[in-house]
Amino acid sequence: MAGEPVRLSWVFDVISPFAYLAFGRLARLPANLKVEFVPVLLAGLLEHFGQLGPAEIPSKRRFTYRHVLWRARQLNIPMHMPPGHPFNPLAALRLIIAAGNDARAVGAVLDAVFLHGRDVADPAVIAELAATLGVADPQAALSTAAVKQRLRENTNWAISRGVFGVPTLVIGEECFWGYDAMDMALDYVADPQVFNTPAMRALDTLPIAVARPKVAAAK
Repeated sequence: MAGEPVRLSWVFDVISPFAYLAFGRLARLPANLKVEFVPVLLAGLLEHFGQLGPAEIPSKRRFTYRHVLWRARQLNIPMHMPPGHPFNPLAALRLIIAAGNDARAVGAVLDAVFLHGRDVADPAVIAELAATLGVADPQAALSTAAVKQRLRENTNWAISRGVFGVPTLVIGEECFWGYDAMDMALDYVADPQVFNTPAMRALDTLPIAVARPKVAAAK
């Protein structure tokens, strides 16, 4: 139907500094785009697809942190890394869900981590954020079966859609991974046929010329 909003699912984990950069762009998307926030546990995606996280490869870890700080400065976005990274994001993700899973909750937690450099693995920090977001008893709220199940369901849903990293925009059957893919996603919304050319379709069946042997796990 003409004029009906286009629904986008924004899959993210607060552990990702690029999610912090991308979040600000979501508020500036065209009015005809409706964003649904989908907090997931990145560790679950990595485990399912057999990947290492960026912070698990020392040289990639250093580059990733330098890259995101450089990018933030280029965009004139204030940013401070938390006292330790990676950290356990579980309580922060559950808090977002318990607080309504809306832009206010997502923004408050991402700002706590990457604007103010706070440790959201610290129960005291979570308690402060919960008070700000109107969650009266965070220890009880974050322990409810419904909140835990929602996070598991979000993560499983993302895996079922082929989401392998965060942040990712899911639009229909298409996934656009990373901060830098947002412009690509907007092009897709404007004209999906741009991604339905013979050259694009050929990529779906491009043969694998050689496969790297799987290395058996050390006993």
